[in-house]
Amino acid sequence: MAAVVIVGPAAWNRIVVLDRLPEPEPHMQFTEDSWETVGGTSAGKALSLTVLGRAVALHAIAGSDDDGRRVREALAAAGVPVHWSDGVTERHLNLMTRAGERVSLYLATPEAGDGRDDAALAAELAVADAVVLDLAAEPLRLLPLARRSGTPLWVDVHDYDGTAAFHRPFLAAAHAVFCNADRLDSPVEFLRATVDAGAQLAVCTLGADGAVAIDADGTEVRVRAVPTTVVDTNGAGDAFLAGVLDARLGGAGLAAALEAGARTASLVLGTRHLHPLLDPVLG
Repeated sequence: MAAVVIVGPAAWNRIVVLDRLPEPEPHMQFTEDSWETVGGTSAGKALSLTVLGRAVALHAIAGSDDDGRRVREALAAAGVPVHWSDGVTERHLNLMTRAGERVSLYLATPEAGDGRDDAALAAELAVADAVVLDLAAEPLRLLPLARRSGTPLWVDVHDYDGTAAFHRPFLAAAHAVFCNADRLDSPVEFLRATVDAGAQLAVCTLGADGAVAIDADGTEVRVRAVPTTVVDTNGAGDAFLAGVLDARLGGAGLAAALEAGARTASLVLGTRHLHPLLDPVLG
């Protein structure tokens, strides 16, 4: 059985690199580069945990269309164990700059499942060491099931602004919360409020400035980013969470776990794919 069960998006993405993000007015821009690749926050976490040697099971949705086939085949070739459910293949168009700025356009997203596999999933969750539910319709549906399992729940609320309603059920159920600082006025204040509300750990990534965490005792811990040549920033936050999670399951203290997360994230920054595991698969 998997030590970590992850439920959430595995997508097929087109990445478009621009010299600047588009202004909100009619105009024309030329791309600096573009490519297609596997995306999805859950796929990113599963890839990093696979490389770290942690037994993982990813539960994701994809269709039988060409994009769905590409996602399924790429993750299989990379050695990621996936339980696939049939549905709409998630697809994104990510507009990027070399500095890592991003606008993600969701071209297609799957709806929540019908629950036919819930009994088997409940048994899987109950014996796992950790559960990761990412922001999507199916993980939201499965929140009560995950809570009943008693297994620690890790959630990633990404660029949460501190108010959006969709994120609140995930925050309320979480043992560990991860986010980035893109839309938070005061990341540390948000992390402390999250711990005060019941989380045992809250972590915010700060890009080139590393990351900051607050543990259950209110202790603040910071880590520097690992210097690296940045090719593409997609998936770095997912890799950071995976590195921290793997280290914590291995018994590491918080500072050491954050350092492990920074190292794992640095590996992803050096590839234009979601993880270097995909380099030989997708070219």
